[in-house]
Amino acid sequence: MAFLTPSLADPAWWRGKRVVVTGGGGFIGSHVVERLLPVAAEVTVPTRGAAVPRFLAAVASDVRAVQCDLRDPAQAATAVHGADVVLMLAATVGGIEYNMAHHGSVFRDNLGAYMATLDACRSAGVGRVLVTSSACVYPRHCAIPTPESEGFVDRPEPTNEGYGWAKRMEEFLAAAYHREFGMSIVVARPYNAYGPRDNFDPASSHVIPALIRKALHQPGDDLVVWGSGQQSRSFLYVSDFADGLIRICERAQDALATNVGADEETTIGEIASIVCELAGSGKRPTFDTSKPEGQPRRHCDVSKLARDFEFKARVTLREGLAETVRWYAAEGAP
Repeated sequence: MAFLTPSLADPAWWRGKRVVVTGGGGFIGSHVVERLLPVAAEVTVPTRGAAVPRFLAAVASDVRAVQCDLRDPAQAATAVHGADVVLMLAATVGGIEYNMAHHGSVFRDNLGAYMATLDACRSAGVGRVLVTSSACVYPRHCAIPTPESEGFVDRPEPTNEGYGWAKRMEEFLAAAYHREFGMSIVVARPYNAYGPRDNFDPASSHVIPALIRKALHQPGDDLVVWGSGQQSRSFLYVSDFADGLIRICERAQDALATNVGADEETTIGEIASIVCELAGSGKRPTFDTSKPEGQPRRHCDVSKLARDFEFKARVTLREGLAETVRWYAAEGAP
């Protein structure tokens, strides 16, 4: 696909490095991989299947795929053997309905794969490890905009509690391994991503792909939105998300988490209205207040990201939504 913005990856930092991207065949990981290849990184992607994932088909000849299950310590060790850098992007997560129904398995699967991979990196002497956490670590009622200091305040938002606790434990282990074993580990704490290649499965999708799928394919004049529509999020287009992870991997000096997001707060009702307009389907948003809506507000405090990493989101929400609608209309499935 044509990127809306060029990669921010520093060629001098990445050139010739052997890089493993867990989750590299998925939504975010595939964008990270495609932004590392032009700067001459040697990329390996662990994958459950034998074939190169479909999102990497265009760059299959430039990527090494290793079939493995990262929850298995021996297979995780094989995946990271010889790596200079490991970007840990693999995750099991869905939308609010999926996460509420699977707190236990989401916690188990995320933390199991993470622990096996982190220990494999320690044993292999990997020079740099990026841990990808999540804004789901934050409590339901947090300061707005939300600074990194609130990551372990109270308990995570209950609708995402299994995922939130898993990500808190990942951050704890990153800091603990850094202190005990001297590992060079850095931590990104990103907000809501969206964009081409997102998960549009109605059983597990997040809010933006769910709204786009409904706007383009669901019969009727109404676009049904869960909750009041007043709940807010900080959305980050996938190329900005990928660049933020890359920038933190290059420049972070410690294992303390850094928010990755846009300095923007948008209600779900506003998102639904824009999606209806861009889809051109004539639908109008309606709100089902019998459904859960998750955390009342999310707004990323980008102070540290801007100050320490000189990073700012480059794709506007409307630009990113338009590109995502175009991609799904052309390549997605109902």
